[in-house]
Amino acid sequence: MKRTADGAVRAAAVGAVVAALITLPGLGVGTLWDNSETAYGEVAKEILLTHDWVVMHLNSVPYFVQPPLYFWLGALFSLLAGPTPLALRLPSALATVVLSAFTGYAVARQAGARVGIYAAVILSTCLMQAVIGRLAIMDALLDLAVAMTIFWWFRGLESGRDRYAIFGWIAAGFGFLAKGLVAPVVALLVVVPFFFWNRRFEPTYAPSARAWVVGLLAFFAIAAPWPIALVLHYHLFPLQKLIGEYTIGRYTGVVENQAGPFWYYVPVIILGFFPWIAFLPMAIADGIRRLQPAQSQDPGSSRLVRLAFAWIVVPVLFFSLARTKLPNYIALELPALALITALYFEAVVRRGGTRSAVFSAATVPVTIGALAIAISLFTRNNRLTAEIAIAVPPLLAMAAAIFAGSLLTALLVARRSTVGAAPYALAFAAIVATDVLAVTVLPHAEAFKPVPRLAAVIEREQHSGDVVAIQNVSGGNALLFYTHPVVRVLAPPSDGDPPTDGVDPRTILCAASRAWVVVPAASVPTDPTYGRVRRLVTVDRKAALLLYEGPRCP
Repeated sequence: MKRTADGAVRAAAVGAVVAALITLPGLGVGTLWDNSETAYGEVAKEILLTHDWVVMHLNSVPYFVQPPLYFWLGALFSLLAGPTPLALRLPSALATVVLSAFTGYAVARQAGARVGIYAAVILSTCLMQAVIGRLAIMDALLDLAVAMTIFWWFRGLESGRDRYAIFGWIAAGFGFLAKGLVAPVVALLVVVPFFFWNRRFEPTYAPSARAWVVGLLAFFAIAAPWPIALVLHYHLFPLQKLIGEYTIGRYTGVVENQAGPFWYYVPVIILGFFPWIAFLPMAIADGIRRLQPAQSQDPGSSRLVRLAFAWIVVPVLFFSLARTKLPNYIALELPALALITALYFEAVVRRGGTRSAVFSAATVPVTIGALAIAISLFTRNNRLTAEIAIAVPPLLAMAAAIFAGSLLTALLVARRSTVGAAPYALAFAAIVATDVLAVTVLPHAEAFKPVPRLAAVIEREQHSGDVVAIQNVSGGNALLFYTHPVVRVLAPPSDGDPPTDGVDPRTILCAASRAWVVVPAASVPTDPTYGRVRRLVTVDRKAALLLYEGPRCP
């Protein structure tokens, strides 16, 4: 038992280190990305402005779209370091580190240290996990809570010990605070089918009545105080928005034009699980083989395969049936994809390598090589802007890192004496590529973000009482984050007809003593002055900053 525990701790430590290496370097580089990062960062910032930790605000208006856990953590880190990109991205990065460590520990307790380490390393270095761990959004917290809930409940079904069921409900409570009902719902959708499937082959222990009662009490003790406080402030309106419109409404209808076909998540998984997607088909085939009675000599392995398959299939079906679709919804099943792939690599090691593994590993350098050639031809045949041209060499360096790592992986898999090290070569290449992207490529993206620079001009030159507005330009949340609330969103200029989208610009620009307005640069010559003195302060790429001042218009 001590050897198993030591191996699990070792797997957790390796997972945490790998996740830290792929998420922390360059985490604070650049400004926040519009739209989600700036919106969520602003909600966290306004906690500090309003000193209200119960009712979230966006642009000084109560905000009931998402639960508060991410905003609380973002505000706490901002108290320590200011509302910077680093402070607001740290909750996601740290949640990713903990998720990798917890996955490695849970898998190692079941299947041994090597499988646990493989699972943690694969999870940390797949593309979608690396991206989510670097963004100021709440999905990393949700993914951590869902994974902890599923792994704890799985351990409880396997051992029959009530405390694991209770631990799972505690994790589900924090998942509710991270992103609402989706956390306990998805965990139940995975664990319930697993329970009925697994009990056909081995003893599987349902939670006792005591575990249900204590677990649910723990869940509500964590999840209920915040909604109750909202109800005391605003009656049932916040819950209608949070649960009715933005949870059930997202599933039964299309929110913010985020629709997609039934097969929407197939390419998302292919890209999101890169580069390990090359091994996933053979990993699934190996998992199916393990479930065959004649082949299944390890009940623990078969049990993990059933969990992984339930975890992979049910969430995909669940989110595919939803009307609203986003790529990050499916990230909560990445631990299952990593688990089934880790079990496959363990089987390859036991067999001393296989031709299928060599072939799978070889597909990655071929794909990356083709991508590098495409980038080279594209840059040769097209006149690129200076900003894009500067980013091309680092992109080619990233491709070279993945190419070299995947080629080395194929070579290591082909030899019996080195096959066990093969996953680490590909993981190391993914770490290098991701860190190169974060440190050398993403800074060049700042050239394409004019709004933060225009906001800096406003912050430097504005007077007390000035109005800040944006009209017909994307980046309203960025303007809000990098100035101060309130920011007005103005409707496009019209010939007297009442606007259908945004505030009538005359009601703002005529009444303010001075008004700063971000507009499309192309519209400056034709936009009306509304009888005010209008000055073109600066132009940044396709956006312009105007200042309206002088005598107020009627």
